[in-house]
Amino acid sequence: MNYWLVKSEPAAYSWTTFVHEGGTDWTGVRNFQARNFLRQMQPGDPVLFYHSVSDKQIVGIAEVATPAAPDATAPAGTDWVAVRLVPRQPLAAAVSLARIKQDERLSQIALLRQSRLSVMPLKPEEFDVLLELGEAQ
Repeated sequence: MNYWLVKSEPAAYSWTTFVHEGGTDWTGVRNFQARNFLRQMQPGDPVLFYHSVSDKQIVGIAEVATPAAPDATAPAGTDWVAVRLVPRQPLAAAVSLARIKQDERLSQIALLRQSRLSVMPLKPEEFDVLLELGEAQ
């Protein structure tokens, strides 16, 4: 099992919308490294949902529902992929970027090292720390 974090601007696609829709195809990723991470995702992998830009906080837990498949929003003949994500539960308390930066256990997290990536892996221990900080129920 792998652990992931995906980022979305809440004005473009929020956790609330994600929950209301019951899931989404995670399309539109146009970064090669993020695409490669999408390819590694497997059904059942847990995913943290991060509101970027304005909120800068982890707000919920999702799950990978399908393996990577061609991204329907990509131009024909290109190699971009998407996975289907489904919501599982909100965090009891959102975990802010400021809080993440304060926790020494998260000093090497990809969110801090490669902040522009929209899809990134988490180490199991990082995922656990983030759940602890979010008091996931």
